[in-house]
Amino acid sequence: MARRPIALVTAAVLFLEAPGIVAINAVMARFVKIQTMSLDGMDPDAMYTGTWALGIASGVALALCGLVALLAGVRDRRPGRVGRGLLIGCAVVHGVLGAVTVGLVGWGAFAFMMLVLGLIVLTLVAYGKGDEKATEPAEPHEGAPAPA
Repeated sequence: MARRPIALVTAAVLFLEAPGIVAINAVMARFVKIQTMSLDGMDPDAMYTGTWALGIASGVALALCGLVALLAGVRDRRPGRVGRGLLIGCAVVHGVLGAVTVGLVGWGAFAFMMLVLGLIVLTLVAYGKGDEKATEPAEPHEGAPAPA
């Protein structure tokens, strides 16, 4: 099965996307600061700081998801509970942002978001529960009916 290359490609895409998200938020923060934008009277410096904080947090989250996918690909084992949770959360965010992106940016950005979503979901499915080695069935207990 090609699950190892899928996980490694997913990790590479997420590692490339992380600094891109930080850069996009840096550009938005600069616009907010230069134009002294605010929402409902909020301090423009708070908007500037919040935009930077969101960008850095998003970049770190994407890098963590990339690390989970990388470890899954290198070890050829499914991610742990926390790792799967991170990947599922990342997939949900990509799905929602893809739906928003199609209206605001265009179909190219939507296609990219759906590509990343597909890679994340494919990584999760490829390392599903069925990848453990098959074990011998246990002997039935005394008095238990025979299997059909």
